[in-house]
Parts: sequence; structure tokens; C-alpha cells
Amino acid sequence: MKTSAAQDDSTPEAGLLLPGTVTRRISPARSAAVAARVGIALGIAVTVCFVTGLISHWVQHPTPWFHWPANPPWLYRVTQGAHVISGVMAIPLLIVKLWSVFPRLFARPLIGNPLRLLERGSIAVLVGSMIFQLATGLFNTAQYYPWKFFFTSTHYAMAYVAFGALAVHLAVKLPVVRTALARPAADAARTGTGTDTPRTDTRNDDRPTRRGVLGAAIAATALAGVAVAGQSVPWLRWISVLSPRTGEGPQGLPVNRTATEAGVTDRAREGTYQLTVATGGTERGFSRAELEALPQTSAVLPLACVEGWSASAHWSGVRLRDLLTAAGGYRGGDVAFRSLEQGGLYSNTLLPDTHVVDDQTLIALRLNGEELSLDHGYPCRLIAPNRPGVLQTKWLSRIEVRA
Repeated sequence: MKTSAAQDDSTPEAGLLLPGTVTRRISPARSAAVAARVGIALGIAVTVCFVTGLISHWVQHPTPWFHWPANPPWLYRVTQGAHVISGVMAIPLLIVKLWSVFPRLFARPLIGNPLRLLERGSIAVLVGSMIFQLATGLFNTAQYYPWKFFFTSTHYAMAYVAFGALAVHLAVKLPVVRTALARPAADAARTGTGTDTPRTDTRNDDRPTRRGVLGAAIAATALAGVAVAGQSVPWLRWISVLSPRTGEGPQGLPVNRTATEAGVTDRAREGTYQLTVATGGTERGFSRAELEALPQTSAVLPLACVEGWSASAHWSGVRLRDLLTAAGGYRGGDVAFRSLEQGGLYSNTLLPDTHVVDDQTLIALRLNGEELSLDHGYPCRLIAPNRPGVLQTKWLSRIEVRA
């Protein structure tokens, strides 16, 4: 029995508003069977990227209901690494997905009933928002911003648009996805088009097969992930050719913002430098020498950046709670940190009380056995477990307990 093309979504040639010479050259791999399988992988990647992106945003912009623990100290390193890796892996999946469904955009009717109109609208929003998110996110990993809008807030808002459009699209296409997944991913016989209607001429048919497209999608996705994973996974660094950061730099750590860029070089080197600590209604200034004279503590903590790179280092300095005790005592509350940098986006940060009391939260004076370099925050900096690098304030000038 001959299968109707209208009943078989795996036949991309059927019912398209395209010239016959074009439709006859459409590969059988451009099918619902391929689109559904690639779409599932893309959905997983987008979901991981979305969830980990929300975590990163809430850590940087705390809300009363969101609690981010101080331990394990490597957790943010994992979540943000997963965010960037899954985002990069989504790029080849999105390309293959668009390639597989492109002919169906010309299927009759172009508009149709309200459900079809909703489907078309969700596709337009989904594709546009996904391309925007992946492109701007990739540029962010390289700290390249060829636009005038603020990346962080825009990327956060568009994440909801992209994920919402994905949810709508999935709800509309769920019956098609179920049907497509019930079919084998492998091609029908090379003498057919996905139906039992034979082609009259299959010589020199060099069009890609479904199995070939799925294999290429898997390979490209894995390669994309490995190509950037090394900036988060140390033992992969030697093959992560696309990683913007290698994990290396002055004193063994990369530097995103130098002292010169922050405009703090002269102030940080002043002989009259003092770190002001305000707690319990009192203020006390500590010179660099006085900080060194206090009991010193060491910790091995990762510096994990929002761009996805991270690297562990050996830090030593004064435990924060010991410094607060020396300045007048600590009776609870979040602690604000101010940098010597004037007007920088993260020149002022707030540390939750759960991190304040942690044994590994330090006012660091030394890095990997050496005195802090200017670019790493000399004369002193904050280093706390399970925090984004942008919140590990460098070139400290003031610490204040918020009641």
C-alpha cells in the first residue's frame, strides 16, 4: 500500500511551496525523525544552560529566598563551567536542528489555523532568542562586547524568552515528536523517500542520510564541548583549543582586569595604605604590615569566573572572621566590601553571613606562596569559597558589617 506523503512527516518533499527541482533534491535526512532526536539533545543542553545561568545570576544578584552555600567550595566552578559548556554544545545542535526543519517552513499552509500560527510564532521567537543568547554568550566568554546594551541583565531577560518559547514550541509539537520518535532514525531504503514509493533514479544520490546527520551532530557537539571544557576541567586543557582562558597567568592564575585597567596602581602602592574595617559601631584601620602580623590561614580555593574558566590556587592571609574580631567583633550580618577602584561595576560587593563565618573565607595577602601581585589584588583581596570571581573583590579599601 502506498503511504500518503501527508501522513508521513519524514518525507520533506511533500506539500512544499518550493520549485519541484528544489524539493526533489531535499535530503530524506531533513525529517521529523532527525529533528526530534536533535531537538531532544538541544532541549537538554538549553535546560542545563538555563538553570545554571539562573544560579549564576542569583548568586551575583541575591534575592531573599535564594540561599547559596559556602560549601562545597567548588560548586560554582561546576555550575558555571556546565553553563558555558552546555551553551557551546548547543550551537552545533541548533545548526543541525535548523537544517533539518528548514524545508518544513515552506509547507502548506503558510499561516493556517490559530494553532499553526502559534507554532510559527513560537518558532520565530525561539530561533531569534536562541541565536541571540548563544552568540552573545559566546562573545562574553571572550570578553568581547560589540554592543551598547548591558550584557548581564539583557542575557538574563532573554533567557526567559528563549526558554519560554522552547516550552511553547515543545507543547505544540509534542504529538509530532512522539510520532517521529516511534520511527527508526535510520533511513528507509536508498531506493525510497521514506515511503514505500520507489525512486526511478537513485544514481549519484550523494545527499546525507539520517544516520549520517545524527552521527555528525553527535560528533560536532562532543567536539564543541571538549574544545572549551578545558578552561573548567584542568586535565582537558591541552585539547581545549577554543578555550578563551588556559588557566595560566601571573602567579599561576588568569587575570580578567588588571590594576592599570582599574586605575588603582598608585593608590595600591601608597605607603600610607590602610584597610578600614567597620563593625559593631567602631572603625579600625589596618596597614599591610598589621594585616601580616595577625594570625595567618591558608586555603586551596578555585577562582571561578562567570566566563566559564576556573583554576585552583593556594591562598593565604587573615581569616575574615578573625579580622572582624580584631576590629571590634562580629555579631552576624552580611559584610560589604569596597575596592580602591572608583566606579567599577564590581567595586562594591556584599558577602552573605554564611560565607563570612566560613573558615576558608580570607582576606588574602599571598597567592601560591608569593606576595599578591598588583593584578591579583595587592595589597589585599577577598577570597571566599563557592563565589564567582567578579565578587572576589580586589584592592580592598573598606570592609563594613551590615547590621
